[in-house]
Formats: sequence, C-alpha cells, structure tokens
Amino acid sequence: MKNKKALTVTVALSSLVFFLSGCVQVKNGKPYGFVYDYLARPGQAVMQWLAQLFGNNYGWAIIGLTVIVRLILLPMMINQQRKSTYQQEKMSAVKPQLAVIQERQKAAKTQEEKAAASNDMMALYKANGISMTGGIGCLPLLIQFPVFSALYYAIRYSPELSSAKFMGIALGHSSFLLAVLAFLSYLAQGYLSMIGIPDEQKKTMRTMLVVSPVMILFVTMSAPAGLGLYFFVGGLFACLQTLIINYFRPRIRREVEEELKKHPIKTPTPTAAKPVKATEQTVETNRPTNRNARPNEGRNAGKQQRHHH
Repeated sequence: MKNKKALTVTVALSSLVFFLSGCVQVKNGKPYGFVYDYLARPGQAVMQWLAQLFGNNYGWAIIGLTVIVRLILLPMMINQQRKSTYQQEKMSAVKPQLAVIQERQKAAKTQEEKAAASNDMMALYKANGISMTGGIGCLPLLIQFPVFSALYYAIRYSPELSSAKFMGIALGHSSFLLAVLAFLSYLAQGYLSMIGIPDEQKKTMRTMLVVSPVMILFVTMSAPAGLGLYFFVGGLFACLQTLIINYFRPRIRREVEEELKKHPIKTPTPTAAKPVKATEQTVETNRPTNRNARPNEGRNAGKQQRHHH
C-alpha cells in the first residue's frame, strides 16, 4: 500500500512539473491564455494584497498564503492520514492470515495457484474492510494545483514578485537553499510518520520516505524560490499534522481493537487452484488429432478379427 502511495505522489508531482512547463503563452512579450487570465492574474492580486498586509514583503505574503491554504486543507489531510493509520492497524490485525497467503504465493508453481492466492488476498482485504490503497489519495495535492500554478506564474510574470527578495533570496530565481529546506521538511515529515509503526511496516515505508522529498527537491530546484518557500512552509505544516496524528494513534488503535472485538477477523475459504482442470484442458487440446478416426473403426476391426477366426 505504501508503494501505491509513493506512486501516487510521484505521478502527482510529475504532473505538476508538466503542468507548469508550458501552460502560459507569450506574444509580443505579453503573457496570455486561460491559466494566466484565471490563475496568474488573480494570484498576483492576492499576493499584492497580502504583501501590503505584511509591509510590502512578498516573502511573508507567500508564507501567509501557505498558512491559509494549509489551514483550509488541514482537516481534510488529518482525516485522510487518520484513515491511513486506521488501515495500517487493520493490516497488522490480519498479518497472520496474510502471511499464510503470501507463503502460498511464493510456493505457487502454476499460474492457477498464483491466481488463487491473489484472489484469497483480495478476499481477505474485502472481508475485513481493508482498502487496497490504504486510505491514501492525492486529492489534497490536486486541490493545491491551482495554487501552485497561480503562484508560479504570478512570480514569473509579475515584475514586483519576480524582483522581490526575502532574507536575501531572490524570489524570482531558483534557490538551492530553499530547495534543500523543502526537501528536509518533507524528509522530517516522513520520519515522523514512522514513529509508532511496527518494524515490519517500516520496511515497506522506506521507499515513500525518500520518493516524496526527492520529487519535492526536483520541483523546487527548477522553480522560482517563491514556490520553494511555499513547499518549505507546507512541509513544516505536514510535520505538524503528522505529530497530531501520532498523538491520536493510540486512540485509533483502541478503536480498531474495539471493532475487532465486535467483528473478529474473517478468513475467507481458500480458493482451490484445481490443477486437474488444467490437465483436462491439455487432454482436450490433444483430442482433435484423433478425431479423424471413425467412431466405429475399433468395433469393426474386432468384428473382422472374429470373422477371420
């Protein structure tokens, strides 16, 4: 399930890079297009308004925008992370049954046996209400796409934003420092998410621990520093929400235990591989070679032998 989460984040961030690469067209030095008219220009207006609130400081305006967006998304993201934690706890509960199926899968010698083991694994998940994706989704990231785009193009095509500086960092140019800080903030979030997780599950989470921060690093290194600042502050918020979910993790475990008392783990009846069926199919494929023989040929041969005697 964690591998699916890594794939989800990778695809989402890759889509962001593709989306930002060429959505605004420029003619005679002036940008135009749907994204510029409906995202970049409103983004510029919002940033200018926020900058005025912070003493014409666009760096603090970006931080303020990040705080607003993340506070709006915080309940959704905590709820999603809570569902993911709930699924992790239920996965731990079905571990003995899952281990038996996985051993069958490793020992399978035919495609029929492998398919039967896979069907049993899916049936085990379904019978116990376990999601194949572990409660993971990319909706919060997708919701932020318009914000990413608005901020990116607002910085790129706004003279005030592109020339602004924050603590000596030019917001209109890429910043290695902010890229590294964004990387470290999401790496810290990944580390915090592993606190209180069983060692067996930590092994499956290691890929996710690296993939998401590396993708963040890749995006921020090629984007204006203003976007890197957005990711850095967003990573700090991600750490905060992870700490919140870690605080509630014992309560979630108790909820899972109470549910398992009322509804014990169900173990579906194993699916038979039926290797005989495959043999029968082989025999069926070989039968057409003997169909040229007439049905009564053997009977007639016997009659001829008796007549000869």
